Amino acid sequence: MSDTMQTLIPYEDMLKAGMHFGRKRTVFSPRMQEHVYAVRDGICIIDLLKTQESLVHAIAFLKEKLAADSLVLFVAPTTQSQESVTDLAKALGMPYVEERWIGGTLTNFKVINARVKRLMDLEDEKAKGSWEKYTKKERVVMEKDLAKMRKNFDGLKRLTRMPDVVFVSSLREGAIAVHEANKMHIPVVAIGNTDSSPERIEHVVCANDRSKKSVDLIVQAMKAELTSGK
Repeated sequence: MSDTMQTLIPYEDMLKAGMHFGRKRTVFSPRMQEHVYAVRDGICIIDLLKTQESLVHAIAFLKEKLAADSLVLFVAPTTQSQESVTDLAKALGMPYVEERWIGGTLTNFKVINARVKRLMDLEDEKAKGSWEKYTKKERVVMEKDLAKMRKNFDGLKRLTRMPDVVFVSSLREGAIAVHEANKMHIPVVAIGNTDSSPERIEHVVCANDRSKKSVDLIVQAMKAELTSGK
């Protein structure tokens, strides 16, 4: 293992976070074979040396894209990844999706983009006091609609065009986002467990994506590398 890999995430920290715990052999994806170190009690044990190597390559790829002013869409489809992934996206000034992927975000971009612009218009109207002309009851309804739109589209305000790269914190849980990215020929970088197929993925970091500590460790390493010098 190179010194660069060691400085990204110490091996001991990866073990403590349970990053090496894959899924049951019964749901194993054969395409993940190279990332499996062993099978113990029916559970796939992930080769953390491969994980470190994959992470180095994934970060290098993202660094290259960001240096070229590419737009990266960060997708956090799981509860355990939302905080760290959203934090990374905001630190880089990039768009993000939390928890629920809105179908058509990429394949029907014009419609989604129009919804985002509508959200921004409503926020602007409210800030300027334009809502004061409505009754209290009407404003309550408008507030509820605004809250719903923020939940769905707030992270997409920076998605001013089709992204150049999509990062997904869970390959299996983010399957719809990955499918849309593949359909639009957008490269994907993802964290994936042993039950996920890395087919058509530019860079996959095989790790326990169900452990918050595991995902946080990976995303924090990415943030340290990608925001250095910003």
